[in-house]
Amino acid sequence: MDTFIITGGTPLQGEVTLGGAKNVALKVLVACLLTDEKFVIHNVPDIRDVQLMVEVLLSLGVHIQRNGSTVTAQNKHIDESRVPLDIGARLRTSSMVIGPLLARYGRAMIPNPGGCRIGARPIDRHILALRSMGALIDYRSDDGYFYATAPQGLSGISFEFTKNSHTGTETILLASVLAKGKTMIKGAAEEVEVDELIALLNSMGAKIWRSGQREITIEGVTSLHGVEFTIMPDRNEEVTFAIASAVTHGSVTVVGSQRNHLSAFLTAFTATGGVYEAIDQTRTRYGCGRDLRAIDIETKPHPGFMTDWQAPWAVLMTQATGTAIIHETVFENRFGYAEELKKMGANIENYDPDVSDPAGFYNFNWEDHQDGDHHAIRIHGPTKLHNAILTMNDLRAGATLVLAALAAQGQSTLHGVEHIDRGYENIEERLRKLGANIVRQKEEVL
Repeated sequence: MDTFIITGGTPLQGEVTLGGAKNVALKVLVACLLTDEKFVIHNVPDIRDVQLMVEVLLSLGVHIQRNGSTVTAQNKHIDESRVPLDIGARLRTSSMVIGPLLARYGRAMIPNPGGCRIGARPIDRHILALRSMGALIDYRSDDGYFYATAPQGLSGISFEFTKNSHTGTETILLASVLAKGKTMIKGAAEEVEVDELIALLNSMGAKIWRSGQREITIEGVTSLHGVEFTIMPDRNEEVTFAIASAVTHGSVTVVGSQRNHLSAFLTAFTATGGVYEAIDQTRTRYGCGRDLRAIDIETKPHPGFMTDWQAPWAVLMTQATGTAIIHETVFENRFGYAEELKKMGANIENYDPDVSDPAGFYNFNWEDHQDGDHHAIRIHGPTKLHNAILTMNDLRAGATLVLAALAAQGQSTLHGVEHIDRGYENIEERLRKLGANIVRQKEEVL
């Protein structure tokens, strides 16, 4: 276990290059199961979640080599269809191998997936879709495994997601490219990361197109071939560095900028007093004006304000004048970081907005809501944050607490660094190059 020691109060200045998008890399790596030919992927981030996905694929018999940010995979001698419990249970997206395994081999055994514990994050929608395609899937609570077979292969279907499901959409994509006939996904996720997976699969010989608003059509093919593909930069990283520049009153230039895919964030960022300058197509400079103003945001699926941005946004709102509301509609329990920010002096209160039809309004399954879950917070600012001893509980909360410590006066200690390592490569080194006073220390194990 590692710890960050951060002394805040220094404006961040300079240039930082974005790593490859985590939410593309994980799904692209899974796609190597769809072909026996060589699979070469560039700009793969060296983060814990990717390392875990590589372990999943190695456990299935895939041969994988890494050279810098390039990963080469070949699935020529796969001899397993069971993902080990100790690997799969640590990574939520490990469940996505079920589609390619069923499509090519007719069998799969996957553990109930893990990752960040942000609400229930169910895969019930994925399972329902695969069953509709002809898969027989049984969950056994005694060992925590889904046992799946497709005796007659997978067949194309018309399937509608009643609620937005990013990984659900991608699960059907990965399963249907080799299915018999045509598949239509209605209510499909619109995130750019989904489009990246579609681009990869089409470059392998798949036939996929967006046939309407929130609609994707897939014409099944008999085989796919190898590919060389470059992963897009991570737009969630860009949001983190943009907010870091604002809360430290600095100026940070992001290389590999994805501002075309950040419209909802940039609209809110400028409304609150943040500033940005498009230097060229790949670089954006971020900072803040003299005063920050509190504004309200409500998380929504793309093209709305992403749920992954709301926790870092909360730090920005602690420095804004007025009362800001953050209403989380995608996950039922994503404000665990608020108690940690309160330790630093943040004035935050939990509350539940008046919603007439919560089951229809919220993107999560309303039946997963539990007493004590709150779906919004009020942040009263501005607040001078001070140093504290903090604990990271999930990936985005980890980035949030790093931002808060950078903005605070004094020296803070952050435990649970393994959470931020899941999605940010060498975050402390990159922040140090911007002038941050941050040190990683090994925790002593008693």
